[in-house]
Amino acid sequence: MAIKVGDRVPSATFTTFGPEGPKPITTDELFKGKTVALFAVPGAFTPTCSAKHLPGFKSHASELKAKGVDTIACVSVNDVFVMKAWGENQGVGSDVLMLADGNGEFTRAVGLELDAARFGMGSRSQRYSLIVKDGVVKEANVEQGGEFKVSSAEYMLAQL
Repeated sequence: MAIKVGDRVPSATFTTFGPEGPKPITTDELFKGKTVALFAVPGAFTPTCSAKHLPGFKSHASELKAKGVDTIACVSVNDVFVMKAWGENQGVGSDVLMLADGNGEFTRAVGLELDAARFGMGSRSQRYSLIVKDGVVKEANVEQGGEFKVSSAEYMLAQL
């Protein structure tokens, strides 16, 4: 069952790339006492993710933060080195925290897996966004099929 409004975000550990290299970050560290705009993509460097999804959150970062968002985070079932390279390629800097869910543990825990085997990509994440306040989901926007509408930064801005 997919995560929904009112649910507490499940415990999981992501990997991010810090000054000393890869480092773990738990959901408690990410969400406790904060408002987080989390969005998930099927894959780094994929067309819609690179042309629209991540760039939208990068370009609207200051507006999201002005509306009370403490952290903007992008999660994908990719390894930390791919997420680091993608963030650098997209010039996200410190605007978007790039989170690797390398084994898909968080993605499975929130019930938003995507079987992308027919595309040679294995198990990935569905495209979605969440507004999470102190670990509780306040808004959940899950795309249907191959759409890109409700998980966008623009859609999220209207919800804040």
